[in-house]
Amino acid sequence: MVSSCTGAIITSLFMTPFDVVKVRLQAQQRAELSRTCFLYCNGLMDHLCKCAPTICTSHPDQNPWYNRPVPVQLNGTVDAFVKISRQEGIQSLWSGLSPTLIVAVPNTVIYFTTYEHLRTFLHRHLPTTLGGDTTPSSLSSGLAGGLARVWAVTVVSPFELVRTKMQASNISYGEVSKVLQSQVTNNGLVSLWRGWVPTVLRDVPFSVLYWLTYEQQKIFMNQQQQPSFQFTLYAGAVSGGIAGTLTLPLDVIKTHRQIALGEQIFSDSGSGSKSGSTYELLEHIYRRQGVRGLFSGVVPRLAKVMPACAIMISSYEYAKKFFRQRRQQEQ
Repeated sequence: MVSSCTGAIITSLFMTPFDVVKVRLQAQQRAELSRTCFLYCNGLMDHLCKCAPTICTSHPDQNPWYNRPVPVQLNGTVDAFVKISRQEGIQSLWSGLSPTLIVAVPNTVIYFTTYEHLRTFLHRHLPTTLGGDTTPSSLSSGLAGGLARVWAVTVVSPFELVRTKMQASNISYGEVSKVLQSQVTNNGLVSLWRGWVPTVLRDVPFSVLYWLTYEQQKIFMNQQQQPSFQFTLYAGAVSGGIAGTLTLPLDVIKTHRQIALGEQIFSDSGSGSKSGSTYELLEHIYRRQGVRGLFSGVVPRLAKVMPACAIMISSYEYAKKFFRQRRQQEQ
């Protein structure tokens, strides 16, 4: 748990700006972006924010969580870095880091801890008839990664929804219980998990591909027991790059769905545009923009995902090795 917590903090500090740029490039695809809300991400977590071209000086308490300047056209990764820094200040590349860590760190702890236990359990019980002696290890790792992600998303989803409403209504932490009670009363208990499906559709395939690839590399390079720091950096980057590229269309869909959800939350009438099913959204984007639209933001996504995965897994494995050696010395 301490190892995963350490990795999450280090990763968020270094890799936040790349995800900010990636989501901004994806968000440009929607014409409705400037009407109600926009999606902002700082590396660990997505933020749905009201659009506010001007600041309400007479009622400063009514200002939204984030005051976005008039949007500009972003032309590529480097151009996005320059324009965001100039227009909004370089600190905006790390916007929302504090509230993110409140939810993201427990989410990471739940995810990695669950993965370790599930991987051990599945490795013992997965049949060996599927292949050679090394096959069950990578299969159990991929399956454990997917199941762990489902569990982590399920646990954290209600807190994500509350956090979004806190941003929308400018409420304090002390009023969280009232928000939860109102949400359940008006929309039912299931409404606390709104947005669960698109999150799972993006994160679960990524987790399966990532752990399957990572563990297979450990087997191939004979690094199963105590992988070296250099190996974890390389293997984490490669695994993250493969998983990030193959799941990018699902990430684009999740961005669109979150913006549609924000339009419903932030609008006065409580109704927003219908985003349609995942297949309908994929077909719509492909019909209008082709394959390029489905892989919008691939460069900043890989520029963030590959080093982020490398930093996360190397910090995690290094911390585990440290605690393992310390326990052996005590014994």
